[in-house]
Amino acid sequence: MTLAELEQLTATLPPNVNSDETVALLRAAAAAPPRNDEDILLHQLFPDLTEDQFANLLSIRDDFRREIRSIVLNPSASRDRLAKLRAEMAHEHIDGFIVPLNDEFHGEAAPAAAERLKWLTGFTGSAGVAAVLKEKAAIFVDGRYTLQVRNEVDTDLFQPCHVSEEPMSAWLAENMSSGDVLAVDPWLHTESAMSSLRKSANDAGIELKSIKENLIDKAWQDQPPRPLALVQPHPEEFTGESSASKRSRIAGSLAARQTDAVVHTLPDVIAWLLNIRGADLPCTPFALGFAITHQDGRVELFMEERKFAANLREHLGNMVEVKAPAEFESALAALKNKTVQIDPAVTSQYIVDRLTEAGAKITRADDPCLLPKATKNSVEIEGSRRAHIRDGAAVAKFLHWLSENGPSGTLDELSAEAKLRSFRESGENFRDLSFNTISGSGPNGAIVHYRASEASNRPLGPGSLYLVDSGAQYLDGTTDITRTVAIGEPSEEMRHRFTLVLKGHIALATAVFPKGTTGSQLDTLARAPLWSAGLDYDHGTGHGVGSYLSVHEGPQRISKMPSTVALAPGMILSNEPGYYKTGAYGIRIENLVTVREVIPPQGSERVIYGFETLTFAPIDKTLVEKSLMSDTEIAWLNGYHFAVREKLSPLLKGSALDWLQQATSPL
Repeated sequence: MTLAELEQLTATLPPNVNSDETVALLRAAAAAPPRNDEDILLHQLFPDLTEDQFANLLSIRDDFRREIRSIVLNPSASRDRLAKLRAEMAHEHIDGFIVPLNDEFHGEAAPAAAERLKWLTGFTGSAGVAAVLKEKAAIFVDGRYTLQVRNEVDTDLFQPCHVSEEPMSAWLAENMSSGDVLAVDPWLHTESAMSSLRKSANDAGIELKSIKENLIDKAWQDQPPRPLALVQPHPEEFTGESSASKRSRIAGSLAARQTDAVVHTLPDVIAWLLNIRGADLPCTPFALGFAITHQDGRVELFMEERKFAANLREHLGNMVEVKAPAEFESALAALKNKTVQIDPAVTSQYIVDRLTEAGAKITRADDPCLLPKATKNSVEIEGSRRAHIRDGAAVAKFLHWLSENGPSGTLDELSAEAKLRSFRESGENFRDLSFNTISGSGPNGAIVHYRASEASNRPLGPGSLYLVDSGAQYLDGTTDITRTVAIGEPSEEMRHRFTLVLKGHIALATAVFPKGTTGSQLDTLARAPLWSAGLDYDHGTGHGVGSYLSVHEGPQRISKMPSTVALAPGMILSNEPGYYKTGAYGIRIENLVTVREVIPPQGSERVIYGFETLTFAPIDKTLVEKSLMSDTEIAWLNGYHFAVREKLSPLLKGSALDWLQQATSPL
């Protein structure tokens, strides 16, 4: 938007409305992702505008939003941006600088203002870190992104490295000299990460230096503002427990540990604890801020109050004191001589340093909200069941539509993605997608966290596989489902690989295990059929899922990575083995499951758990090689499809219902 256009629009505002303040508010509103209810906050902030004046405000905001999108992601500008960063490094006499993906809250996503790695490199994945030296630079990603990073990043500027095969510590030791200065922003590195980085630097004779102002921020002249989006109460009819009850539980855990206070940094923890939901981030209902819970049950919440819905202050009550974000540091200083708990895996080194300076006695443990949040109560589980049935109906309608239109060759990844969203949006309690849909045709399906764009968009061609990994945020639950569909006639190899993945999925879905079992102990079940054929996949088998919260939730997981977190009733996880043939196709079958206690076999000496499958949508039978399946596995698939038919039929009609009957008929 040009200055003249902006002046013309703001000139229509009433005289009592400060145009500069209004523009700042609108830029902050534009920095938040679009939502169906996003205009509510602007109505609160500008209650006296006429309909035309309010329409002008929305026009300004939407123009700013388009501008912000183009500012953050512009891979063609990477060379110039890298040069600007190196100029800042030279000015500060710094030899290297670390650029992580996360922000100071250390969640999975970050607002536009904190997307520094994306701004610098063009990488859009959800995990990665860059190291920039005077003459070299590298970007480190895990196995999910080894293909994607080469597609998105200029490899002449940034060397792509697999974080396990060529870790950043080894790369820095090889490319930096003893005595060199490596700078970090302590807000963006957790205490655990800094401890590891400090050891690597010491081993290589490198000086690790914390800086006060992020060098990317100094180089990024048109950096967007922090997002301004509505924060609302999340009703107890969906949470199943009041915030007061949760705060009492957490305060009790602090008393039991003889701890005066705990610092909360994760947005989903604060949302769960206070029964609030926000819209600062895409696909995830978070309101960004920090909180401190005290042993007496008081909570200090550091968040902009102008974001609050009209009824939120009353919802929070007298035991929650709302303070401006700028007051957070003074609140840390006020914990002098107190015993304060932090979670080293998610707490910024900056926060730890301030507590240390204040003379606080720091204890280290997982945030006490993590396990209570992960172990859903009966209201949350029942809400998840309902949400999954509605979501399954939307997916079934999409798969029916795909069966009719896919073989024609007229569809592409983006049109299919848009159609799936349209089916979901019409559902009860729909709020947003739970992540950006992975809509991958042919070789794009082999990119584990692929995101279709105008540049990468492929047709759904006959003889190909189409992988669609998608989910939604509903008021009563969060969903995540992957289906792989044959477009036309699949090859024998496709059917063979798909069936191996399905066998692994069934093995995990039907697992029974004693109380105390961790996800890492179950991971092999999903991989064994692939391993028997000399195959594997380079990602975890299952991640935790929140209740109208993050689609990726800890601390529970199912993965090769060792874990000390035992699976417990009420936890929701994904079951998603896969297979990926680079340059050809990808296969993944994903359902969500919840842990539950099962009737133990006669003579059992242990409490036994198993999984209840929450996701209901047909699995493509044309990709199943029946001869590879055992009778037990065939019975499971037929039983699953019977349940799909029973649960979804009331929500479908006409040709979609006819298709469902066929798609779920016995193998």
